[in-house]
Amino acid sequence: MTESTLKQIKELTTIVVDSGDLNAIRTFKPLDATTNPSLITAAASQPENLALIESAYAQAVSEGHTSDERIERTIDILTVKLGVEILKIIEGRVSTEVDANLSYDTEATIAKAKELLALYKSYGVSSDRILIKIASTWQGIQAAKALEAEGIHCNLTLLFGLHQARACADANVTLISPFVGRILDWYKKADKVDSYPIEKDPGVLSVKKIFEYYKSQGIKTEIMGASFRSTAQVTALAGCDLLTISPNILTELESETTQISSQLNKNIPQASKEAPISKEEFKAQIEKDLMAFQLLQSGIDGFIKAREQLSHLLHQSLGDSAEIKG
Repeated sequence: MTESTLKQIKELTTIVVDSGDLNAIRTFKPLDATTNPSLITAAASQPENLALIESAYAQAVSEGHTSDERIERTIDILTVKLGVEILKIIEGRVSTEVDANLSYDTEATIAKAKELLALYKSYGVSSDRILIKIASTWQGIQAAKALEAEGIHCNLTLLFGLHQARACADANVTLISPFVGRILDWYKKADKVDSYPIEKDPGVLSVKKIFEYYKSQGIKTEIMGASFRSTAQVTALAGCDLLTISPNILTELESETTQISSQLNKNIPQASKEAPISKEEFKAQIEKDLMAFQLLQSGIDGFIKAREQLSHLLHQSLGDSAEIKG
């Protein structure tokens, strides 16, 4: 009997569940899991997580925060509490995102990362099971560089081009998450087309380019393809270090039996080492790359909006208690 496509991919690549849905994570039993503000907001809207919300708010109140601070602190506590619940299911790591409002503030990102890790520590979770997720702005990458120097592992997200990937490698970050689907969406709109053949998919080609560059430079940073729109995009990147995939696409892969093999060459000849990318070069390249420039900012804006939606949801969920105790 032919093995499922998902099982075949697992033999080539580490599969990560891109979700805050605990039931989905139990179903697919990945090694690692990733979350982001949108996924946390979706998880918070599930009735089964109301107890976590109430517990997070009660902790924020007990810490003595002012009325204006309590909901923001509740969001951080809830994010970590969901991470703790995820870690009870998986054996590996969970990625937990820093507030996207801090994406252009290096020092504030470092401080927030340490706040999140302190929360995890208070729940008995060691830092080696956490990846601090930070947007791939220049400031975010420099924050990650400082954190990595202290042994704090980072996942650089909202990554859309080789210039970002190079800066992340220079910063010795643990892992990067180059996006596939969002790049495809941008080019479909820009080129006014409905689709591309998978061998010409701009998102897939972007990850392959980064993969080949990293391997040719002997870079140890892990590459985790993210933001998939189809099973075809996933199978086109079979062999990547990791792939983080939403539950709906994982379900499709589990039902398919397409024969696959590694699509990425890990035995790439070593090239001469390139000099580190400078801040000026990074800025020039990302401003020249309209796709990466627009998607980085829109991604940050989207995560900020998701956090605002979560704040509104928490006000609704907590009802009068937030007002009375606030």
